[in-house]
Amino acid sequence: MSPGQIAALVAAGAFVLLVILLAIPLIKLGRTLDEATIAIRKAHQNSDPLFSGANTTITHVNTQLERVDGITANARAVTGNVSALTSLFTATLGGPLVKAAALSYGVSKAVRARRKAAQQPKKHSRRGRR
Repeated sequence: MSPGQIAALVAAGAFVLLVILLAIPLIKLGRTLDEATIAIRKAHQNSDPLFSGANTTITHVNTQLERVDGITANARAVTGNVSALTSLFTATLGGPLVKAAALSYGVSKAVRARRKAAQQPKKHSRRGRR
């Protein structure tokens, strides 16, 4: 064997060793990719019920929001009606009620003043007795 053949055998052995050393990480990487593919498939299969449940929940929420919109519109209408009724009551009965309250206050004050005057004993003056 010539030194060139020995060098070729050493180079071939080194190349085989290099291929073996590179094959191990590539095999592990392939297994990792297989596991990732399986995990993605499982996640996709499990996400269908999740999306279905979320869709159902959103449908229920939209239904409830429509009901709340109706209630809000009714409350707004009732508020407007109460405001109009209050304005009408104030315009028609507010003035006469204020006058009646003032009259009753004046009458009660006058009655109290008369009662107070009636309860006090009358003072006799000296000029009238001579």
